[in-house]
Amino acid sequence: MYSKIKIAGHPVHPMLVAFPVACYTGTLVGFAVYAANGHLFWLNLAIALSVAGTGTAVLAALAGLADWALGIPRDSAAKMTGLLHAGLNVTALGLFLAAMASYVSDWNGPAVSATLGVALSAVGVAVTIAAGFLGWTLVHDYHVGVHLIPEQELAEPAVQHSHLSLLHRHAA
Repeated sequence: MYSKIKIAGHPVHPMLVAFPVACYTGTLVGFAVYAANGHLFWLNLAIALSVAGTGTAVLAALAGLADWALGIPRDSAAKMTGLLHAGLNVTALGLFLAAMASYVSDWNGPAVSATLGVALSAVGVAVTIAAGFLGWTLVHDYHVGVHLIPEQELAEPAVQHSHLSLLHRHAA
């Protein structure tokens, strides 16, 4: 297991990522419904979810950064995959921050166009999906954040096994 930030042995980063993903998706839905019906509630929902999504994304990013910097072996393929995963997530964070900044002053109205919000959040959700694909690659292919039992460790490819052994020696 490469995760360095844990609660009761469970990695924190995967626990936190669901929040920005849900909030980012809700932001897109809020902007889209607001664009369709013009009710200020939906704009306010999109703004609030963008605030919540970006805030929780920062928390998830801090835990992910610690796992990447301190846990994943330096010369592993997982290191580059993690860097790409982080870069896409930071891009999505920037897109949702831009959407939030563009609309936060419109909280009390008057009605404004949702075109920019829909565009920024749609691209942000697409980038988040791509980042999620890489995150799953880290879990599925490189077993980042997965606690392996001894029998599973023995079945790991030689390079990954040597990194796991090194990590276990350093953790002991």
